[in-house]
Amino acid sequence: MGWLNILGWAGSALLVYSLMQARVLRFRLLNLVACIILVFFNAMLGIWPMVAMNIVLSGINLWFIRRLTSERHSELAFTVLEVGPLDEYLRHTLRVHGADIEKFQPGFMWDGAAPGHTAYLVEHGAETVGVVLVHDAGNGVAQVELDYVTPRFRDFSPGEFVYRRSGLFRDRGFRKVITPAGMVAPYYDQLGMRREGESYVLDIR
Repeated sequence: MGWLNILGWAGSALLVYSLMQARVLRFRLLNLVACIILVFFNAMLGIWPMVAMNIVLSGINLWFIRRLTSERHSELAFTVLEVGPLDEYLRHTLRVHGADIEKFQPGFMWDGAAPGHTAYLVEHGAETVGVVLVHDAGNGVAQVELDYVTPRFRDFSPGEFVYRRSGLFRDRGFRKVITPAGMVAPYYDQLGMRREGESYVLDIR
């Protein structure tokens, strides 16, 4: 029965590990796998109350996973709000996530008082899940200074909504969007943007 003990410990370890995840979808997926392992483990030992509990938890995880994945490309899931470049809530958001922002965009600095700067908050319900900061580089070019998504929503696609569906660049007369150079783990190739040097470019149609 050594293999069964290993399975039980593995399921329990995975369950604990899942609770440490900041990303909401990753948490649900890992928790589901752990529950399925523990269903089998407890069934082999005949501990039926634990089997029943993990079956119920598996069902709850499946329900949340289905709901979360259905929102990944939904135009109703995310809202883009324009705020002032010196808005206090924007400044608070940048302060709170400053260390995480530095990991993905080293050396980032925001001068909201500079002319031609625009700021957007990406909202999921009542929760701020992202920030997009832009300045007008002239000739119809929007230079993105920051494109940040909070850890909970990194398994989702708010960037897809911002760049492809919200119309926030087109409505301001921009014909081209250039992403920040030197961004760590950029996802823009998934949106069909073309690579130019260290940046990606999106032509607005």
